[in-house]
Amino acid sequence: MTSFAGRYELKINKIDHICIAVKNLEQARKAWEPVLGKTEPDDAYIDELEKIKVARYWIGEVGFELMESLTPEGDVATFIEKKGEGVMVVSLNVDNTREAMAELEEKGYPFIGGARPFRGCEFSFIHPKKMNGVLLELIDDKWDGFKK
Repeated sequence: MTSFAGRYELKINKIDHICIAVKNLEQARKAWEPVLGKTEPDDAYIDELEKIKVARYWIGEVGFELMESLTPEGDVATFIEKKGEGVMVVSLNVDNTREAMAELEEKGYPFIGGARPFRGCEFSFIHPKKMNGVLLELIDDKWDGFKK
C-alpha cells in the first residue's frame, strides 16, 4: 500500500502462519492431526536453505506448521535446545516484504539478515529481542488457496 506521499504504509493482511518447533515431525503429527481434524498435512515439504522439514496444515486461511530441523545446528534445533519444543514463529502477511522491512528498519526494528526467497515470494525475520521473545516473520506470499 502506498500513501499519498509515495511512502509505503505497513499493512498487515492476516496472520500467514504459525510455526511449532518439534524434535520429531512424525510423532508431532500423531499428536496434532487428530486435534486439527486432519489425516495428513495439506502441504509437506523440505526447505534445504532453512534446514527444515515441514508439515503444513491450513486452518481457514492461516497455515499451521510443524517444523523439524534437518541438522543438529539448524535454527529449529537450536531453538529447541534453548527453549524446548513449542511456538517458534508467528508470521504476518504483508504486500511487500522489502518495503515493510524498510519502513520498520526506519522505526528501529532489527532484522535477522535480509529478505529470503520462498516459493515465489520473500520473507524476513524481526529479531525476537524486539518482539517480546517472539520470532516475527513478514512474508509477502500471495495466498491462492490450498497449496499442494
